[in-house]
Amino acid sequence: MWSLLRFLRLGFRWLDRAFFGPENDREIMRFQTLFEGRWIFAILLILAIGSALISWWLALFFVALILYTIAFFRDPNRPDPADQLAVVAAADGTVADIQEIDEEEFLKARSKRIGIFLSIFDVHTNRAPVSGRIAFRQHRKGFCFDARRPESSEKNEAVTWAFQNPRATIVVRQLTGAIARRIVGWAKVGDELRRGQRFGMIRFGSRTEVYLPLDAEILVKVGDHVKGGASVIARLPE
Repeated sequence: MWSLLRFLRLGFRWLDRAFFGPENDREIMRFQTLFEGRWIFAILLILAIGSALISWWLALFFVALILYTIAFFRDPNRPDPADQLAVVAAADGTVADIQEIDEEEFLKARSKRIGIFLSIFDVHTNRAPVSGRIAFRQHRKGFCFDARRPESSEKNEAVTWAFQNPRATIVVRQLTGAIARRIVGWAKVGDELRRGQRFGMIRFGSRTEVYLPLDAEILVKVGDHVKGGASVIARLPE
């Protein structure tokens, strides 16, 4: 028992340093995000307790999985950029592609698309790229191809959102992947969201796309790592 408690203490200390940063810049876990992992937590906890009767090493393995799951469902507060024309990343991850493409679900127009790939180590909360009203939300059935494959954008299961304000309409698409097969939405059509506000998440790695007006200035490049709600990926015209 002492070894288990010591391992827990060391594990949480590591999480604090690796994921939450210094005291004055601590990332805050939101209960809503953690709640999405409730069944995972419950199963791992039962396995950890049950395996302790067999082997402490096996119990420590499940405790390590619990700590990783807590880290996965972390949900940091992020500072909002001062520039009112800024468009922020809708998710954490790596910019996988930047293209000019037709957005057919809502805009029905040519747009600039920024694709962001979320690995299993990224924060998986999705955030509003601009302040505005949710004018559209639609689920599309599909496959669960690897989100890094080009055809995933058209063929994978997805949820499309449209954020409208007097300056622009920005579309965000959440896509499932080979591992991530659950898209969660916390907002609904008609809700007014501020820039950076959470509206959903994709569990266990996937892809998020942001569709911008053609006159938007892109401020990121392929390979950049961005943080949802904080990294400025584009700027709208004045």
